[in-house]
Amino acid sequence: MNVKKPIQHSMARRSAAHDYSRPGIYHVTLHVAEGMGQPLGAVESRDDGMVGVKLTAVGAAVERELLTAITAHYPMVAVDAHVVMPEHLHLILMVSGNIVSRNGRATHLGQVIAGFKKGCNRAFWAITGQTPPGAVPNQAPPPPGEPAATVRGGLPAAPPAPPPPAASRPPSSGSSGRQPLFAYGYCDVMPIDAEQLETQRAYIKDNPRSRWLRNHDRDRLQTQRGGIDTALTPAALRGFLQRECPPALVAPDVLAGIERRLLLADGKVTCDSYGDRALLRHRLLPVVCHRRDSSRFAQQKARCLDEAAHGAVLVSARIAKGEQEIIDEAVHHGFPVVLIADNGFPAVYHPSTGRTALCAEGRLLLLTPWQYQYRGKNDQVFVPFCKTMNCVTQSLCRLKDNWWQNNR
Repeated sequence: MNVKKPIQHSMARRSAAHDYSRPGIYHVTLHVAEGMGQPLGAVESRDDGMVGVKLTAVGAAVERELLTAITAHYPMVAVDAHVVMPEHLHLILMVSGNIVSRNGRATHLGQVIAGFKKGCNRAFWAITGQTPPGAVPNQAPPPPGEPAATVRGGLPAAPPAPPPPAASRPPSSGSSGRQPLFAYGYCDVMPIDAEQLETQRAYIKDNPRSRWLRNHDRDRLQTQRGGIDTALTPAALRGFLQRECPPALVAPDVLAGIERRLLLADGKVTCDSYGDRALLRHRLLPVVCHRRDSSRFAQQKARCLDEAAHGAVLVSARIAKGEQEIIDEAVHHGFPVVLIADNGFPAVYHPSTGRTALCAEGRLLLLTPWQYQYRGKNDQVFVPFCKTMNCVTQSLCRLKDNWWQNNR
């Protein structure tokens, strides 16, 4: 098993093989400069249940620049989706042709982002009193007392905020001696198909709500490290894999690689979690589907769903097609489930919108026995790795996976 060193992504991440001057779709993320706090707004929920970002004057100026200036300077670049969060923003840019500036010079996405940042800086400096005497800002702040903008979720914008105290500002950069609003660089992700594009649009749309949920339900909606006793020792796991896998698949180096990836505490496998750990206090039943039992799958599925309907919590790595079908139907019926994830949780971990909602409702707990490592889209998950997750599933439940074959 190849164990890769985790890659630390930065806001300057680029695809070395891609030509950023040509047409494409880009999910771009920008963060404010270090030490700025949350100058763009605050996530709020109204009495009607709607959640949005209440923008400051600076945040409203950023949104105006985003929606007007980019396409005005580069007609081939359109903003498909966006959200301005308190300290960062997401935008999906649709580039329909080769990127060319208004003076006809061929350029690239980096210059588009740099120009957008410059416009935001001019507005930021004007609002916070950093504009030198006699200078004309790119955009004037809204008149006093007038809301700066209405943002996603129907929440009104906040009135202009006073400049941050000088002591709270990070060191200035550039010859002007003025603090830039955004950190250096940007991060981009290129969706590879329509399904991934829709996933990213949904992520952007739900960003304020996800933030609000995490802020108000920290026990469920944040990563909790360790503290889960699976009762599984590395020696017991090694014996399980040697029984379950052909000898060629569990050579000593493979077993050693698996053990290096595992989270261990007091000589036993433990797990990080995201979601409601209270689910572990219920009766836990492992869901593992084997090819040898394929003719009896209908019986296994019916038994699992019946037990879930009577209060049991199904636990699965959701690897095999049958496991996916059982777990997905359990979720559809509103039954709580525990999923074993096939990678560790990074320092900043946010599940998908749907999974976050299930965690907030107390219907999902995500567990991982793995340390996090970067894994490319085409990286394979090997059989011993999958068997390890099935072993963790059974150990967590203190029950073998053939329980459904027994009489009640």
